[in-house]
Amino acid sequence: MTPRKGIGRTPPTSAPLAADLANMQHAIESAAAGLAEGGVPIGACLVNNRTGEVLGVGRNRRVQMGSAIRHGETDCLENVGRLPASVYRECTIYTTLSPCAMCTGACILYEIPRVVIGENESFLGAEQTLKAHRIKVHLQECKVMMKEFIDMKPEVWWEDIGEEKRANEA
Repeated sequence: MTPRKGIGRTPPTSAPLAADLANMQHAIESAAAGLAEGGVPIGACLVNNRTGEVLGVGRNRRVQMGSAIRHGETDCLENVGRLPASVYRECTIYTTLSPCAMCTGACILYEIPRVVIGENESFLGAEQTLKAHRIKVHLQECKVMMKEFIDMKPEVWWEDIGEEKRANEA
């Protein structure tokens, strides 16, 4: 599945939770596709808050592409392509896992005002940095997929978050 611009539209609603659930589903599907490819199951989706348009999706492709930087969020932004800075400033990025420092940096650089996170127990990421830059952070639930992946491929997991396997995890 190759994401493309304008892949869908979630109608604006007065119930943000409903839109968040629908948009997070795009990120979850992308994460599942990454897992099916043998990669780390982390997905992301960028949505225009004003129009409800899904601008693009992405998944962690570090393993599949032999990349050091193709995380779910950066893959999503790459798949979206070049946009005027003003567009990013009216978007929400949905991600199935708390963003690392690199992906947080991308959100800060493009001034994406809102990040919806599916899971932050297996990896906390740089949420405090997002908040320090006045980016709103909202949590949802995506825990089962990450737990199963970490149990199946712990060495890939530790590599993905830039750490060696912890002594207490042996």
